[in-house]
Amino acid sequence: MQSRQAGFTLLEILLVIMLLALLLAGAYSGISASVKAMRAGEAAIERIDKVRTVQEFLRRQISRILPYPYSQDAAKREIFSGSASNMRFVAPMPGYLSHGGAYVQTLEFAPAEGGLQQLVFTTTLLNGFSMDKYGGKEVDTVVLLDRIREGKFSYRGLDQQGKLMEWTSAWPDPSVTPLMVGVDVTLRRGG
Repeated sequence: MQSRQAGFTLLEILLVIMLLALLLAGAYSGISASVKAMRAGEAAIERIDKVRTVQEFLRRQISRILPYPYSQDAAKREIFSGSASNMRFVAPMPGYLSHGGAYVQTLEFAPAEGGLQQLVFTTTLLNGFSMDKYGGKEVDTVVLLDRIREGKFSYRGLDQQGKLMEWTSAWPDPSVTPLMVGVDVTLRRGG
């Protein structure tokens, strides 16, 4: 009697190894694609969260504008100045960001690298504020948003007859505050 040995041939083993390698390569590419998608999703959520936070901060600060003049010039009583690229007003700061009191606050769309813009927020205490480059006083500057392709402010108030005016890119009367302030921002793709 001849005994036959059971086993695998070399060709069968190579075929199994090749199939296993293909399965592992497919699994690796699937895992790698899902990790990239997860990171892109997290980055998008982070960007949206930042824009939402800035929006809430701007809404809070603009809605708390105080009718205090920041200009020390008696002939020129300025309570609010606004153009398409910047605005200045007096408002309290949130308690966790200030030492109490009213602050002169400036929002400005400033130029940034690559022809883009950034939304810059500047504050200084009202007491002793000077229009001459803030009079050397302590000034806090924060970049609220960057990678802005285009940004502008617009304003709306009441006319002489008490009727609501159309939106304008420059606030005409610095001695009164507008009823509404619009902030229009177009972010760069991926911004």
